[in-house]
Amino acid sequence: MATLNALMLPLTVLAAVGSAVIAGLLFAFSTSVMKALLQLPPEQGMAAMQNINVTIQNPVFLGVFAGTALLCAVLVLRALLHANDAATWWLVVGAAAYLIGTFGVTMVFNVPMNNTLARAEASAAVAAVQWPAYVGPWVRWNHLRTVMGVLAALSFTVAAVQWARAGASGA
Repeated sequence: MATLNALMLPLTVLAAVGSAVIAGLLFAFSTSVMKALLQLPPEQGMAAMQNINVTIQNPVFLGVFAGTALLCAVLVLRALLHANDAATWWLVVGAAAYLIGTFGVTMVFNVPMNNTLARAEASAAVAAVQWPAYVGPWVRWNHLRTVMGVLAALSFTVAAVQWARAGASGA
């Protein structure tokens, strides 16, 4: 357990960075990408999103996205086993925000919507109905994922600062 204690500060910093990177990506979708796609004719916006959903499934994105979830699981497990400092509770908040609000919402809501969109033909007739039905709910869930990713990053940062101030000896 001493080795894990020594790793808590760097693991927490990595979780903060991973959460922030994912939140930033999601923020970009909420504030610009989806708005730009809505400026296109529906079949073009839909086809572009179908391509984005394929392209984003790459080792870098998936490594950060899933790697941050794995870090959260390690951090929350350690926190629950050794709940003896204020940083512990920030870890629990950060891990819950990311695992439930960012990772969980993605897997339960956004990915199934993306899969449905992938199966649809991006013709003018289909896109005129399917694209607007997809965009509204997808963006709302994306806003939640973004906010929860920011909350996770902030929570992990507070925990890291507390450990750094304490010299990470009691972590």
